[in-house]
Amino acid sequence: MTTDTPARLLQLLSLLQTPREWPGGELSDRLGVSRRTVRRDIDRLRELGYPVQATKGADGGYRLVAGKAMPPLVLDDEEAVAIAVGLRAGAGHALEGVDEASVRALAKLEQVLPTRLRHRVSTLQAATTPLTSGDGASIAPETLTVMASSVAGRERLRFAYRSGDGTPSRRLTEPYRLVSTGRRWYLVAYDLDREDWRTFRVDRVSEPFATGARFTPRELPTGSAAEYLRQSMYRRQETYAFEVTFAAPAEFVAARVPAWLGTPEPIDDHSCRLRSSAGDSIEWLAVRLAMAECEFTVREPAELVSRLRGLGGRLTRAAGGPEQEPELATP
Repeated sequence: MTTDTPARLLQLLSLLQTPREWPGGELSDRLGVSRRTVRRDIDRLRELGYPVQATKGADGGYRLVAGKAMPPLVLDDEEAVAIAVGLRAGAGHALEGVDEASVRALAKLEQVLPTRLRHRVSTLQAATTPLTSGDGASIAPETLTVMASSVAGRERLRFAYRSGDGTPSRRLTEPYRLVSTGRRWYLVAYDLDREDWRTFRVDRVSEPFATGARFTPRELPTGSAAEYLRQSMYRRQETYAFEVTFAAPAEFVAARVPAWLGTPEPIDDHSCRLRSSAGDSIEWLAVRLAMAECEFTVREPAELVSRLRGLGGRLTRAAGGPEQEPELATP
């Protein structure tokens, strides 16, 4: 019999989080208490915000259902390890659709993991290799979690940094946000030594250390960290404008091109247009457009049309077919 009420509530919550309906008698037997005590404990969980649904009758019981808010979860060892390994695998490769929220979740989870479970997570990750697209740099999840914790806790962050030409330096920053572009992670932060805002590629960061010194966030020059990163990248790179029309609805195309390329504008119910600018290589843009899984026409620039024709020819020859002008590259 569980006489400690908080411990009994946690045990009851753990049972209810299994996706099934629990008869009152079974819960009573599992917890070693009366059915009346089970009903009181159910009421306590409801007061704490857990949406417990009860059904009447001989076969009735209790079930945890979806509510308006997300209450705290109770995980057993295996569930906690599985979630941590999954978050680490995604966060370490800046997969498209895996953004700062997943890194924050990983930081929160690893903060409370017992030492024995942290060891299991590290062992499992070391023994597995995720299959990724290969066009993004791999990052140690520990680096991301330290950064995410510093952002959330408003702690100054110190780290070693390697610039694009390989020059090493030490940085002391006030971290503002982590931003994922779909292929890479970036840190937007105020550099205290240089007294200015900077963006840092996270795959070039090593030895991150949260100093414990708190700070009040400064006002970012732009409205959001993502916008600041975009402007920063464009200042450093030669950009070019492009326009592409797709023979598919805007929703279809938006789900198949990365968000950093822009948002497709509907032309009608069956076609859309994408007008934006990019700082990536023409070759990379050509490949990304070819992966849209629908017919499209490049309006500009002429260099992109030329690269698509060359890519189409190489792909046709690789497939053993006759070389021809690819329709998707016709301006």
